[in-house]
Amino acid sequence: MAGSSAEHAPDYRSILSISDEAARVRALNEHLSTRSYVQGFSLSQADVDAFRQLSGPPADAQLFHVARWFRHVAAILGSPRAPAPPCGLQASRGRRTQPPWSPPAGSEPCQLRLYNSLTRRKDVFVPQDGRRVTWYCCGPTVYDASHMGHARSYISFDILRRVLRDYFKFDVFYCMNITDIDDKIIKRARQNYLFEQYREKQPQAVQLLEDVHAALQPFSAKLRETSDPDKRQMLERLERAVRLAAEPLEEPARRGLAGEELDGRVQVLLEEAKDLLSDWLDSMHGSEVSDNSIFSKLPKFWEAEFHKDMEALNVLPPDVLTRVSEYVPEIVDFVRKIVDNGYGYVSNGSVYFDTVKFANSEGHCYGKLVPEAVGDQKALQEGEGDLSISAERLSEKRSPSDFALWKASKPGEPSWPCPWGKGRPGWHIECSAMAGTLLGASMDLHGGGFDLRFPHHDNELAQSEAYFENDCWVRYFLHTGHLTIAGCKMSKSLKNFITIKDALKKHSARQLRLAFLTHSWKDALDYSADSMEAALRLEKLLNEFFLNVKDLLRAPVEVAGQFEKWEDKETELNKSFCDKKAAVHEALCDNVDTRTVMEEMRALVGQCNHYMAARKAARRRPNRALLESIARYLTHMLKIFGAIEEESSLGFPVGGPGTSLNLEPTVMPYLQVLSEFREGVRRVAREHRVPEVLQLSDALRDDILPELGVRFEDHEGLPTVVKLVDRDTLLREREEKKRAEEEKRRKKEEAARKRQEQEAARLAKMKVPPSEMFLSESDKYSKFDENGLPTHDTEGKELSKGQAKKLKKLFEAQEKLHQEYLQLVQNGSVP
Repeated sequence: MAGSSAEHAPDYRSILSISDEAARVRALNEHLSTRSYVQGFSLSQADVDAFRQLSGPPADAQLFHVARWFRHVAAILGSPRAPAPPCGLQASRGRRTQPPWSPPAGSEPCQLRLYNSLTRRKDVFVPQDGRRVTWYCCGPTVYDASHMGHARSYISFDILRRVLRDYFKFDVFYCMNITDIDDKIIKRARQNYLFEQYREKQPQAVQLLEDVHAALQPFSAKLRETSDPDKRQMLERLERAVRLAAEPLEEPARRGLAGEELDGRVQVLLEEAKDLLSDWLDSMHGSEVSDNSIFSKLPKFWEAEFHKDMEALNVLPPDVLTRVSEYVPEIVDFVRKIVDNGYGYVSNGSVYFDTVKFANSEGHCYGKLVPEAVGDQKALQEGEGDLSISAERLSEKRSPSDFALWKASKPGEPSWPCPWGKGRPGWHIECSAMAGTLLGASMDLHGGGFDLRFPHHDNELAQSEAYFENDCWVRYFLHTGHLTIAGCKMSKSLKNFITIKDALKKHSARQLRLAFLTHSWKDALDYSADSMEAALRLEKLLNEFFLNVKDLLRAPVEVAGQFEKWEDKETELNKSFCDKKAAVHEALCDNVDTRTVMEEMRALVGQCNHYMAARKAARRRPNRALLESIARYLTHMLKIFGAIEEESSLGFPVGGPGTSLNLEPTVMPYLQVLSEFREGVRRVAREHRVPEVLQLSDALRDDILPELGVRFEDHEGLPTVVKLVDRDTLLREREEKKRAEEEKRRKKEEAARKRQEQEAARLAKMKVPPSEMFLSESDKYSKFDENGLPTHDTEGKELSKGQAKKLKKLFEAQEKLHQEYLQLVQNGSVP
């Protein structure tokens, strides 16, 4: 040790050799009294050795030299049991120093993991460029109304996007496409155009029937060839509807009749046979449609409707939207480079991707997502489109697994110029070219529906990695689960789908989102009465909690009174709050598991409700600061999930989606005055016993205010709770209450009727004298004694002693009942 004094060493050695600790400390105290250990004190190794012998400063006040020396050394070295300081440690002259500090061990923070279809497991999410996340999502093919299958994908991805952006604080760049060039669009546009032309000609009944019968022939052949049971059932329904609509026209048309009634029947048949006639007209005249504007009108209309639906569902718009029709030059360049790289080939004006060449190339793999589906010709042909699977087209391929990058246009199809002749893009290349143009050679996230994995997304991966000559076009592939309708497969081709507009007529956007939040985004979701009822219950639970907290916060209180002493119940609730927040974080890190999050939030609200109920029972106010903190946290999380659309600091806003006005702060002061006035009127009415006024007060609460979206909740001994609630919800609650009261009244009347019947039956039984009770049972007994007791059965056989004893007991019981009856008659109690 620096500055150590040799003269102290012998003294220390002799002191440390003393076995008795008390004697050793006294000797040390005497030794230290001769040293100046405050000014000019230097720490020697002997000091350190002596210090290590003590567990703490002595309590005896007379040993103050040791106590002061111990504290001084401890300030330099730490505890006596800590490791010895390195040689050369020197205390500052005349100054104490802080003891050593070490940070807490802490716990390992959660890492966000996402289910990656490329690995079929949850992988730690690591963006390629710091906090910036590039994300491409497959958008809709716009040829018809958006349905709940679309809602399944786009609401789910909207929730994921919001969580990554607003909870995990990533800088998300979200790109989505609109497919406005596709076989389905081309065919539907042609059919619509040809059918409208046909309708404008106003075919007469005879002509229409002739055409319908002609159209039924290929349709019936198609029906016979259909093996899929669901599709067959759909076609049978269509055929049956057409035949039923045609039947009322047959006889009048044959007789040459006319009139308004006949015209009405013609319109009915036209509507029922629209799909049938459209297919038939397209098969004959589809190749004659050449105006490109016909093929753009349909997707423009349905794209606009799609955006309206997404806005109604509170789905955030993409940062950038791409349309295939606007990226044709980029698609042509993309295809050209794939051919130049050796992975594409030209055949009869079309360009195909060489899957065999690609799969056999070093560093490449075909079928990354669903390798077991490679070679599935049915799936591959569905991916090519209805207009691209003729025998001629299939013969152009080198391998059955090859797919079209560019399709030579046939008559009746839109076309664009390119190096290989006029044509149009293949389906799979569209996303690759648009995403590659905007996001480059590698993106962080790519999303789409589960049914797009093969062949669409596997083909996207192959052609993009062939273009960029890499093996990492997508780092994480996300696929949302299927949506079923009440347990049945949903399919637009089977006409078994619910449009988003129809769904929003039954339930709000928030209710639909809550239903999705209570399911995993990657698993199947059943859209049914049961799943929506569960969402409604959850919404009501959350909303009632928010309304109760708002009512609590509106109660006047002094500034200092906002902060109340916490007791065990508050500490317990706060601990649960902290635990739930931690559980929510863990769930979000675990593949954004919103189902678990909603369960934790539901449980937290349940604990708060239990706490508030206990406080109410004790006639004590709940802790407003704690409940406000919990309510604001829940509001914050629901905002992140997109379940609260407008600006609201606490709970669901009142004023309706899309309105800038929040009614609550505007009208609540007036409602509070009304509530207090009503309370005063009710109090006076009770004191003066004026039931008519109390009835009017109840009518205001039960009949008038619900029509305005206002709920008054009366609690004995407590102020009335005022809540602003959705008007439809209140009216529904009122109807349910009326039904419940009616059911209660009906059950009460039924119970009274049963009691009357039972009483009447008992009275009728009491009237019968015991001597006559068995005489009517001639089917059981043939002989009786003088008292009317049976002695023989119907066969004339004498009854056994056991039977006779049993009948005797019944006889005596009836005798007692009859005596009661006679007594009632005597008292005048029975008419």
